Amino acid sequence: MSDLKELMKSINYNFRDTSLLERALTHSSYANERKNPIPSNERLEFLGDSVLGLVTAIFLYNRENWSEGELTKLRSSLVCEKALYSYAQKLNLGSYLHLGKGEQRTGGATRPSILADAFEAVVAAIFLDGGFDAATNFILPFIEEELSAQKSKKFNDYKTTLQEIIQQNPEERLDYVLVGESGPDHNKTFTVEVHLNSNVIGRGRGRSKKEAEQQAARQALKLMGYD
Repeated sequence: MSDLKELMKSINYNFRDTSLLERALTHSSYANERKNPIPSNERLEFLGDSVLGLVTAIFLYNRENWSEGELTKLRSSLVCEKALYSYAQKLNLGSYLHLGKGEQRTGGATRPSILADAFEAVVAAIFLDGGFDAATNFILPFIEEELSAQKSKKFNDYKTTLQEIIQQNPEERLDYVLVGESGPDHNKTFTVEVHLNSNVIGRGRGRSKKEAEQQAARQALKLMGYD
């Protein structure tokens, strides 16, 4: 119970029904090892995914006048496994998880997929215990900080930022295509296009191919509303 109190302090929410939080921290590997099986956090994870998506969608909708496509890509980047893993790390969630012996031995407490799922389960537990407003109050600080970090990061590495956004849709493919070069060998200018599938979404110029690619990615991000 002391661990639960410590975690509740970290998440700034006091549960009326602490069994919900206990279940959110129970991985299926632990639940299945028990002589008398107990519920794991899988059902909570399912619900938490929807709550998290809705809270994030409302936040983004009210934030700026982004298009539907921009909203979809932003929401994906804010609730992807990588982002949820970072949220869970901030809470040190891995140290509170109930894991089976096998998962404990193989580092389950630090595995991104397990921590991301546990974060979603905690969201659902708060939602069931305290309602939508309580869940919103818990989620928004993580979303706001991540959005701010993404905006800062894009100025440092446009290609990485663009790749992270696009890879949320595995069926889509990015390619950088050299379409021109001019000038003498010691002072060339390169022109590169970035293609999303077969569509040109950005074009950039630079003194090196890498610089041109960065500028093409920058233009693509601007086109997508990531100014």
